[in-house]
Amino acid sequence: MREDEGTNTGLLLYYPYRDMEIRVLEALHAAGFADLSYAQARIFQRIGPDGTRTVHLAEQARVTKQTASLLVQAMEEEGYVERRPDPADARARLVTIAERGRAAQAVAAGVVAEVEEEWRRRLGARRYAALRRALAELHEEGPAAPTA
Repeated sequence: MREDEGTNTGLLLYYPYRDMEIRVLEALHAAGFADLSYAQARIFQRIGPDGTRTVHLAEQARVTKQTASLLVQAMEEEGYVERRPDPADARARLVTIAERGRAAQAVAAGVVAEVEEEWRRRLGARRYAALRRALAELHEEGPAAPTA
């Protein structure tokens, strides 16, 4: 077991995520989705099942609305997404997953499942389940409130 006492926890959380991200994008490229970039993938993975407004994608991905708009436009031109009117607000548009995007999602989901199974085997079922519970708890609580 490697000692990472000097590495902050944020980086320790990031390393496995980044490994998964690289493997997913490599598999997508090998499967014929070579025009999908890391930046686009980070926006793409945040699109909800019923669509998501570009402004919300920008907020979630921590990029400017202009950057998110450019990435969405490129993905739309490449057939990954479509923009449709938001039924809740006729002035707004929702970014939804197009047919090519659903095909890419299927490839990505397969790789994610493989990586998660590898992690489960490496940690053991009990430690893996505890890790997932702890991470879910941190996510549910959200960022700590600033102190005065």
